[in-house]
Amino acid sequence: MLKKAAGCILFTGATSSVRGAAITFSSAKFALRGLAQALARELWPGGIHIAHIVVDGVIREREIDLGIEEETNEPLMNPAAIAEVYWTLVKQDRSAWTLELDLRPNREKFFE
Repeated sequence: MLKKAAGCILFTGATSSVRGAAITFSSAKFALRGLAQALARELWPGGIHIAHIVVDGVIREREIDLGIEEETNEPLMNPAAIAEVYWTLVKQDRSAWTLELDLRPNREKFFE
């Protein structure tokens, strides 16, 4: 990547990387977020895009789960939509790179 002055490294985190929760999980997620920030500081000038993505929600496993939200009252995240966001980050124009992004379904209880 450094030789080509191009590339993208994406880290998947959780809300615990920002807010904290269970000490073992949160400390690992804080460390991952810190690593992403440190790598971005070091590698962005070399043309390598680093991003940390908070994915917070239940990810739907199968297309058959499309109607399950009504049964569980839990908003589910579409894995194809998540993948599209990741791909957008990979293809992002260098003039406007994203360092951190927070993905969560609408109606997620985080905001209540």
